[in-house]
Amino acid sequence: MRAEVNEETAGRWAALVATARRSVADGLVVGTSGNVSARVGDVVLVTPSGVPYDRLGPDDVTGVDLTGRQVLGTLVPTSELPMHLAVYRSTEARAIVHTHAVHATAVSTLVTELPLVHYMAAALGGPVRVAPYATYGTDELAENMLHALAGRSGCLLRNHGTITYGATLDQAYDRTAQLEWMCRLWLTASSVPGLTPSLLTEAQLAEVGERLKGYGQRR
Repeated sequence: MRAEVNEETAGRWAALVATARRSVADGLVVGTSGNVSARVGDVVLVTPSGVPYDRLGPDDVTGVDLTGRQVLGTLVPTSELPMHLAVYRSTEARAIVHTHAVHATAVSTLVTELPLVHYMAAALGGPVRVAPYATYGTDELAENMLHALAGRSGCLLRNHGTITYGATLDQAYDRTAQLEWMCRLWLTASSVPGLTPSLLTEAQLAEVGERLKGYGQRR
C-alpha cells in the first residue's frame, strides 16, 4: 500500500467490489469488461485492470488521485480511468458504473440518441445521447463522453457500452440497470414487423422530470 486505508475507504471499497460483482451476476458485463469507481474525498477508488471481480478482496484496494496518480494499492487501475476522472472533475459524481450491457451496446450502434420510448429517461436527465466512437481508454473517448453527458447522468458509448454516475454506488448502478432496460424495451418494440413504437414528447418527459423530484420517501 502506498497509503493507509482508513475505515471509510475500506467500507467504500467493499461496496465497490460488491457492485462490480453484481454487474456480472445481472449480466451487464462479461468477465472484466466494464468497471466501477467511487470517490472518497480526493481519492478515486476504482476496479483494477483485468482482474476478475470474484478475486478482489480487502487487500486489493486500488485508488488514484484526481490527476490519475496511484495513491493506493499496487494493482494497475482500469484502462478506462480517463473516463472516470473526467466525470469526477466535471460533475458532483461520487460513484460511476461502466458496462458493456448487450442491449444498450446494440442500441449504441443504431442511433445517435435513445428514442423516448419510456419516461424513465427523465431519471437520467433527459433523452440519452450516444457518444461518438473512440478507442477505449483514450482522452478522446473521455471527451466524447463528456459532451454526451452534458445535463445527463448517463449516456451510451457507440460500439462500446454505457456509463452512468450518481451520488452513491446504488444510484449509479440503478441508473445503469434502467438504461439497459430502456434499450431492451426499445429494441423489443421496434422489432415488431409493420409497427412503430409510440414515443414520448420532450414536454411529456419534462413533466415526468418534475414529478420525479418528489418521488420516494422523505426523511
